[in-house]
Amino acid sequence: TVNKAMQWQEMLRENKALREALAEKEGSPSLVASTSVMKELMERIRQVAPTTATVLITGESGTGKELVAKALHQHSLRSTRKLVTVNCTALPEQVIESELFGHLKGAFTGAWKDKRGLVEEAHEGTLFLDEIGDLSLNMQTKLLRLLQEGEFKPVGSVVTRKADIRFIAATNHNLRAEISEKRFREDLYYRLNVVNIELPPLRDRKKDIP
Repeated sequence: TVNKAMQWQEMLRENKALREALAEKEGSPSLVASTSVMKELMERIRQVAPTTATVLITGESGTGKELVAKALHQHSLRSTRKLVTVNCTALPEQVIESELFGHLKGAFTGAWKDKRGLVEEAHEGTLFLDEIGDLSLNMQTKLLRLLQEGEFKPVGSVVTRKADIRFIAATNHNLRAEISEKRFREDLYYRLNVVNIELPPLRDRKKDIP
């Protein structure tokens, strides 16, 4: 009907305005919404992005946590540098340390040459730790040092290196519950949770579905 067509046109105009408001730079992710709770979240992203604060993004799977991380980076003062994403679920524990911190030739079987880690790639940019709740306690300890001191050691090295990084983490876990079960370090949680952005599921904002 004519009325329904007009409603769709109005919705598309609203979504376009919201995209433009958030995605001022070319290539920004399409974080689109029309509900008041998401408009408030977008405003929070704009406020937090230019700071150096570490951000913890929480919410169920599929709510758009990675889009929020990309928006935070693209509207930050580090936007001309890399956004490096680490999927803490996809990488096995025996591999993730080498992927994060790099390794020296001969550090372990199969280390045929020096390897630069993702932390070094993110130097002066942003490191996005996706699904941080799946990281082992051993790796949590090593990550804590990086957050506290900005220091790390490649696997097989005795030399400490420095990294200037803005940290963003995301999880679908209840980290407070994980802490009580001794599966997540409390000190790491407070290092990550300087600013919290919680994404509501679509069932709580059904007007965003169209």
